[in-house]
Amino acid sequence: MAQSNPLVSAVRNFKALFKADAFEGILLIAVAIVALVVANSGIAPAYFEMFNGYLWPKETFYLNTLHLWINDGLMVVFFFVVGLEVKRELICGNLSDPKQRTLPIMAAVAGMAAPIGVFLLVTGGAAEYSAGMAIPAATDIAFAMGVIGLLGTRVPKSLRLFLLTVAIVDDIGAVAIIAIFYSDPNLMWLLISLAVFIVMLAMNRYKVRHLSLFVIGTVALWYCVLNSGVHATIAGVLAAFTIPMQTKDGYSMLDNVEHSLVPWSAYLVVPIFGFANAGVSLSGLGLENLLDPLPLAIAAGLVIGKQVGIFSTVWATVKLGIVKMPPGCSWMEVWGVSILTGIGFTMSLFIGELAFEGTSEVARLLRDEAKIGILTGSLISAIMGYTILRLTTTHPEEAADDPSSPVV
Repeated sequence: MAQSNPLVSAVRNFKALFKADAFEGILLIAVAIVALVVANSGIAPAYFEMFNGYLWPKETFYLNTLHLWINDGLMVVFFFVVGLEVKRELICGNLSDPKQRTLPIMAAVAGMAAPIGVFLLVTGGAAEYSAGMAIPAATDIAFAMGVIGLLGTRVPKSLRLFLLTVAIVDDIGAVAIIAIFYSDPNLMWLLISLAVFIVMLAMNRYKVRHLSLFVIGTVALWYCVLNSGVHATIAGVLAAFTIPMQTKDGYSMLDNVEHSLVPWSAYLVVPIFGFANAGVSLSGLGLENLLDPLPLAIAAGLVIGKQVGIFSTVWATVKLGIVKMPPGCSWMEVWGVSILTGIGFTMSLFIGELAFEGTSEVARLLRDEAKIGILTGSLISAIMGYTILRLTTTHPEEAADDPSSPVV
């Protein structure tokens, strides 16, 4: 068989980087690196002032810094897209079929529980760190699928689908964790939020098809949830569940809205969030700080807890005959994909901000240490997962379906 032209292969690889799956992950890596460089450069004071400087007194309006507007406002778009994806999967996707959803749901639950167990083991259950136990439980869909995109046909479609489904179930769990453990509800605003949500459900039920009305409802729901004490981003998920799936003429408002928002979420919202939250000043933090209980627990939870929880669940359920192995893949490939679920980044950073919020020096130090653990654990998981899957055999039978796949 003739060898492929190196120049042609290089061009194909370069083009493949800009496919959605691959480029989203690469963009997040680049944003994290830039944020770290800026936060440790001469313009660091301007960087921190830009995001944390007060715009007005908190009594005027709760969102009084750019950082809060990004985390509690802009990120609603990200969670709205997550909600749309979850609804679509529940109604007509992989989560709608009991046979297909059993394995990823069981794996995702174990993949959230095991990192929490590892976190508690490493920290010894110390109270000062307990708020961060959920940080390593999350998986970054864009980052993980970006690594998969770089690997092209080395990862069979069945495992790509498995990873995507696990990550979606993982997101559902992360949203539940935020709503339950990182909220301080106000009953009056909670009831108002519920009323707005019911109105939006009624709009769906009675076939209201004016998108502008759902936009107005989403903004109103966000404002009510913001004041309810439940984290405002939950409004994005709830609003997404009210978007109509399909009408008689075959038009799907949900699909249309999702396709319109996904690029904005992936290439604007998440990178802005990453740039605002990944920057951590390393001054005063040495290599020994990586071995402090908090960053070590988070990194260990992501690197060890995620892969152990997911891989052991897949292995046990397959061996016990509860489910079947994803078709066309090896145990080595299952292990590699399990490792990739340890890429926490976006959701982990988000939970970390909620876990150790506050303006005190202790809170700031804990947030910085959490970021170090998240970035370290995510990077190790990405490199390990990529290496394991890179060493597996290719799946040439799938290459014909995806001629743009990179040769890596």
